[in-house]
Amino acid sequence: MLFYGNEVVMSKEKALIGIRLAGLPEGVHEFDFTCMAQDFGDPALIEAGFSKLVSVKVIVEKMEDELIVTMKTSATAELTCDLCLAPITAELNGSYRICYSYDQADERGAERNEEYRQIDRNTVSLDLTEDIRETLLLSVPMKVTCTDNPDCRVFHQEEQSEPGEDRLPDSDWLESLEKLKNKYR
Repeated sequence: MLFYGNEVVMSKEKALIGIRLAGLPEGVHEFDFTCMAQDFGDPALIEAGFSKLVSVKVIVEKMEDELIVTMKTSATAELTCDLCLAPITAELNGSYRICYSYDQADERGAERNEEYRQIDRNTVSLDLTEDIRETLLLSVPMKVTCTDNPDCRVFHQEEQSEPGEDRLPDSDWLESLEKLKNKYR
């Protein structure tokens, strides 16, 4: 899908995740898609930890003058704890909503943003692949910690020491690491 200003121009290749608009009656319609993360052909998804099945639920609300498309993604990602570098498997969920308008005369031009796009009434289908890819990437948390991981040495260090025992860091870098650990709790 290509964007020129507020206009959406559909690409000619087959969409990985697309909704056929031709013949779609007004009302609410639900679509479910499943694919592999590799199917997107984006190394950023693999680097982010996505390597397995991606589930997508698309809800299209078609009205006379606009379409409201809500996308919900669910995928398993292989991440690493930012504190102790332990491997973590997490179920990541994301959602994104886009409004497509059929209006040719843009009355709300100044108010429009990326969530509002303009399409032609003769558009046959919507390619949502790029929007789904971005939703997946945005579902990755900025900070990954394994607070419920019993093998995490950072969060469970206090539990391993004897009660009432004051543990002093052995060196300056351990002391700095201890301060950093306490800062992110």
